[in-house]
Amino acid sequence: MVPLRSANATELVVAALAVRQRGGVPAIGDVRWSERHWEELTRSLSDVVTPSGAAWATFSSGSTGAPRVILRDESSWALSFPAVTRLMNLTSSDVVLLPSPLVSSLSMFSIVHALDAGATVLLPEMAVVSPLEWEQATILHGTPGALESVLDLLDAGTPIRLRLALIGGAHLDAGLRARAEAAGIRVVSYYGAAELSFVAVDENGNGLRPFDGVELRILDGELQSRSPYVALGYLPGHTGSFRKDAAGWASVGDLARISTDGILTLSGRRDGAILTAAATVVPEDVEKVLRTLDGVKNSVVFGEPNPRLGSLVCAVIEVEDAANPPTSAALRAACRDRLSVAQVPRRWYLATEIARTATGKPARARIAQDAIDERMPRLA
Repeated sequence: MVPLRSANATELVVAALAVRQRGGVPAIGDVRWSERHWEELTRSLSDVVTPSGAAWATFSSGSTGAPRVILRDESSWALSFPAVTRLMNLTSSDVVLLPSPLVSSLSMFSIVHALDAGATVLLPEMAVVSPLEWEQATILHGTPGALESVLDLLDAGTPIRLRLALIGGAHLDAGLRARAEAAGIRVVSYYGAAELSFVAVDENGNGLRPFDGVELRILDGELQSRSPYVALGYLPGHTGSFRKDAAGWASVGDLARISTDGILTLSGRRDGAILTAAATVVPEDVEKVLRTLDGVKNSVVFGEPNPRLGSLVCAVIEVEDAANPPTSAALRAACRDRLSVAQVPRRWYLATEIARTATGKPARARIAQDAIDERMPRLA
């Protein structure tokens, strides 16, 4: 395995593809990690024997925890290429913009897939995508935040020829989808994980259904999938939520349900549930309601340790108007007819912007600790 890191995205991709061409296993790190952290990480990898058959290695921390290495073989990505190509109507004339950091498996998959299809890959030169780069792209593969950015530019008058947005990595709000479609941009959202690859897809806003070649089942409330796209597993010595049984059913601990007509609805991670006063609260259930409240743009719900209740349900909110945030009393009142008593947050914190991981997911551990340590204001 060859750890790679560079601020120059193009050079980094060329190096990674060269490693792979020589039969090696590239592992791209995050340029935002400190030098000390990167040195410790690469040192820890130097003594580990990479399992036979591994072709790609990606770092993943999900929304919590330290980076771990996920290994996959060549076919686990390649076998999904035809289905993804059909989903995107991808042709050699397309320009695929990838604003997510290269440490994200989303980005590396897209690069390998686009090149296989003969399309052009566009990597932003800076941390923020420029208007010129948005003008060149016909397809966006990124997070909801990236889609919102391009729509803001479009509203400001920037000429854009984007025809498709393939969105993953985080919850896609129905309003954001409608806004994009009103602008003539087709939106396809999907659910997946670095360990599982594509699991389910929503092509039209009517709900997630199994991706081509994927079987789904619910076992004790937990979503399990079986497909040829699943990773080999973690690098020896690395642990995480990924599990796969002898029959090929794999899971990362996501809770979900499947309706009688086959629609998949996610309810968060099993290990992220909050136990409060003998009740179990799934953060994503609460967040879904909070995002519908007037003035609330986004939210992260977490449990703050409490000796009497076990945990207090707390919420960090990103608001539409930071100069005039809602009061905690107003927020609680708005929640009462939509959430159970146990689900209504006891404490409310205000964030200028929800911090995110490299893959666009809320950085839950960091957000919770910042709130508990009073590094963000608490709403009155």
